[in-house]
Amino acid sequence: MQIDKLRGKALDQLFDAVLTLKDREECYRFFDDLCTMGEIQSLSQRLEVARMLMAGNTYHHIEEQTGASTATISRVKRCINFGNEGYQMTLERLKENG
Repeated sequence: MQIDKLRGKALDQLFDAVLTLKDREECYRFFDDLCTMGEIQSLSQRLEVARMLMAGNTYHHIEEQTGASTATISRVKRCINFGNEGYQMTLERLKENG
């Protein structure tokens, strides 16, 4: 499994830190300190691309709506099709809670 390559003490600490965040405002504060604006936008763009792919949107429509490159869209699609189902899991939970 690809995820095993990521595992380590530093990444565990990062994920544990994220799990301590209590609300959206704390997320804004933490991620503003942790990441550049471009990094945050890239992460949110990938999640939106995944949502749109799973909803059946075309690459062209996704590119127009999100500004994502076809390479980014393809990478996200590979993760949806062959990854660890992380996008599916989180997007389903967002739907349930939204």
